[in-house]
This record gives sequence, C-alpha cells and structure tokens, in this order.
Amino acid sequence: MSKQHTLKESFSLQGKGLHTGLNIQITFHPAPENHGYKIRRIDLENRPVIDAIAENVGSTQRGTVLSKDNVQVSTVEHALAALYGLEIDNCLIEVNAPEFPILDGSAIEYVKKIEQAGIQEQNAERDYYIVKQKIEVKDETTGASIVVLPDDKFVVHALIAFDSDILDSQFAVLNDIKDFSKEIAVCRTFVFVREVEPLLNNNLIKGGDLDNAIVIYERQISQERFDQLADKMGVIHKDANQLGYIMNKPLVFSNEPARHKLLDILGDIALIGKPIRGRIIATCPGHKINNKLARLIRKNIKSDLQAPEYNPNIPPLLDINRIKELLPHRYPFLLVDKIIEMGDKHIVGVKNVSMNEPFFQGHFPEEPVMPGVLLVEAMAQTGGLMVLNFVEEPYRYSTYFMKIDAVKFRQKVVPGDTLIFRLELITEIRRGIANMKGFCFVGEKLVCEAEFMAQIVKNK
Repeated sequence: MSKQHTLKESFSLQGKGLHTGLNIQITFHPAPENHGYKIRRIDLENRPVIDAIAENVGSTQRGTVLSKDNVQVSTVEHALAALYGLEIDNCLIEVNAPEFPILDGSAIEYVKKIEQAGIQEQNAERDYYIVKQKIEVKDETTGASIVVLPDDKFVVHALIAFDSDILDSQFAVLNDIKDFSKEIAVCRTFVFVREVEPLLNNNLIKGGDLDNAIVIYERQISQERFDQLADKMGVIHKDANQLGYIMNKPLVFSNEPARHKLLDILGDIALIGKPIRGRIIATCPGHKINNKLARLIRKNIKSDLQAPEYNPNIPPLLDINRIKELLPHRYPFLLVDKIIEMGDKHIVGVKNVSMNEPFFQGHFPEEPVMPGVLLVEAMAQTGGLMVLNFVEEPYRYSTYFMKIDAVKFRQKVVPGDTLIFRLELITEIRRGIANMKGFCFVGEKLVCEAEFMAQIVKNK
C-alpha cells in the first residue's frame, strides 16, 4: 500500500491574479495525515478556511471558484493540479486575495517549488477511490462528456474541438501520473481573441497578458480595433493581418491547449479528496462538467463503502499455513483462508464459503445460511491477525475479544459466496488493547459490520 504525502517544508509564490489583477502572495504548508487540501484566506478577519472539495465549488466560469460562508477563492485549479500530479495528499494553502496568482498560466511554477521544498512520506495509507464500474456525465447543452472506466492505474484522456482554423481538434493523454511534471504541468491556459472583449466587459482577466496565456487570433478584425483591445489589455500592438498564436512565448507542445485541458481536469478532480484509480476519457471538458463528475464521485463515496479489491491471481500475503502458525483456531472454527492486504492500521482477509461447512447441516438444512455470529467471528479472527502483527514472536500471543458493538447484518451469506473482510484500527493500540471496526463484503455488497475491542495476551 502506498502512503500519504505532504510537503517537507513551506514555500511561497507571488504573482498577479488573472481576474482581479491584484499582486498576490500564496504560501503552501505541510499538513497532517488525512488533512486533505484546505485554503485559508489570511487577508480576511478570522482567517476563514475553505475545504477544497467539490461541494464547495460555487462557480465554474473561466476557472474553478471555491466558496463557503460568503468567502471565496478562485482560479485554484492549477495549484491543485500541481499537488495532485505530484501525489501530495495533505496541504494547507494560505492566500492573501480572493484568487490564486495566475503566474505563467500553467502549473509549472507550483511544481518547481514543490520539488524544491521536497515531499514527505507520512504514516497513513492513501485511500484510493477505485473505479469498479463505468461512470458517465454529460452536458447536453455543450456536448461535453466524461466517461470513467475501471483501470489498474490512473490514466486521463482529453479531447477538445473548436470552431477555429487555428485550433480545431486535439487530444492529449497522461498514461502515468509520474509524467505530469514534464508532460502536463508546463502547459498554459488559452483564450481566443474574440473572447477577450466580453471577458473585459464582465470585469474579468484584469491580469491577463501575452505572458500568462496562449492567445489565439483566428478571426481577423480591423487594425484599429485590434490596437484598442491591446491598449485595454496593456500589451504591445500586433499586426491585425497576422492570424495565429500571438502570445510572447511559442507553444511548448503542438497540442498544448489539449494538455492544458487535461491539467484542468486534474485540478478539478483533486476536489474529490482522494486519488483515483481509473481511466478518465473527457470529450470537450471544462470546469463545469469536471465539477459535475467530481460531485458525483463525492456522492458515491458518501453513500457507498467500497469493498476492497480482490484479485485471486495475486498470491496472498498470508496463506492458510501461515495463518495456522499465528491463530490457535482449527477445524471447524478457523474462518479465514488468506490475508491479501495489510497495512499499519488495516487488514483485508478472504474466506470462501463452501456447502461443506459443518454449520450448514443445521443452519438451515433446506435453506443454508451462514450464521451471523460466525461472520462476526471471522472478522474477529482477521482482526486478530492484524493485532498480532504488532508484537514480536506473534505465535506466543493470542487475542481475546472483550467487547463487540454496533453489529449489523445487511444480507445473508450462502454457499458459493466469497467473503472479503476489512478490519481497521479505530484508535492506536494502548496497553495491549485494540479497538477495531470490521466490515464484511460479498462482491461489492456490505453484508455485515461490527466494532471490536480486543486484548493481546501472552500465552502461558
């Protein structure tokens, strides 16, 4: 299992805001385990904090705007993409303005600072959102759509299309998150000249210029109007007869706009609050549909407890012979067949339920159902294996359960079912006492759950 990460030390950046034009300072701090991303407005009274989660997105016009209790911060997507792309799980961001600085319009300056500050591994394990079935969101108005499919890693495809001779159709792919820094982070936001005047009229892009965006001039206008627009933007005059890309720095990649759309996807997906394991295919994406997807996944996370992944082709961490060395139980009461995953605070075990189980003779002959008390016992044995992992010479110890609470049976278990148990420590083990929460799944369905208190006792 991979661990959570935070920054080794704090760092700061300064730059102007794209929409406000303000000179902004932003500081990134290390944060504790399971903190996630939080943003503190240090320019306001009481220094309010906004959780960077999808539910707090208040607007998606020309950027992602987080809002809570009448406090907002905008243009957060590039910074969040940098954190997500470098696999930083926990960070506190302090900013002295209602938006993040635009810098050069990409995420590269954030990436450079993160790499200079260093990345610190933490003790807690990363909690992935594992895509197990197709997820799809659509925007019928714009034709945008995003499909998310199961995959054994995180992959993103972005496809864009515009009614433009300069920028029509492009695609970009990120096959490995490790390539984010060199393949995606440097790619800048883009704007069409025809969009500039309406944005200015809406009191936006006060800080926009030819150094912090890809600027696409593909519909010719008069030189006089072109000059007037340049004056409003505070940029140098250009030849109105020369169509094409007119920013100061040339394209880094021929498909840089598509790559930037992919960058925006990462920044918006970061608002899920968990790293994803799955394949995202986005057609004509934008902040609105990105947030629609993020909100849907957040809703799924809240409503459904995800079952652990179980691939029978992967050798177990502990097979039945090793389990017998650690547990005193024997037939007919050894109720866990193998351990497939174990971390500092959790364990995952498996039991295959056969018609040959002796309890089916009487429970019940005409309708065999595994007794609920044995589901609890099987979870307890799995938890015992985790607890024994914390002592030297574990074969010299046993675990005795002192209390079982909050037991719930949600679905019956029958012959042919494969049970997957996940036990998690609720608190640290103190004085040989362990408190655990246990879940039992069949496939994706939760069939039983309970809380346990156990004591580790040395055998006489």
